Amino acid sequence: QVQLVEAGGGLVQAGGSLRLSCAASGRMFNINDMGWYRQAPGKQRELVAVISSGGITRYVDSVKGRFTISGDNAKKTVYLQMNSLKPEDTAVYYCNVKTGARVYWGQGTQVTVSS
Repeated sequence: QVQLVEAGGGLVQAGGSLRLSCAASGRMFNINDMGWYRQAPGKQRELVAVISSGGITRYVDSVKGRFTISGDNAKKTVYLQMNSLKPEDTAVYYCNVKTGARVYWGQGTQVTVSS
């Protein structure tokens, strides 16, 4: 059974940094891409950043230049370095892994940025 375990969320002041990590356990084959989504209260879940198996990254415009995604398909881990955090970054952040057959989600980790 595949599980995605996230860590690294918390409370930080505006302008601060956090690093999220996500580690997958269990049998998982043919990872296409790994990414991070977030959902703020009353809003839809949105893609924050994604990294393909070939290392190509994509970010939502609001985090470009501030967030960096990295990953290791062999180790089934993905990270999100978040710098210059803003109150509008406050949300539950979810790890996401897509394989050829399935999509997996983590349980979510809360990130709160105070002004």
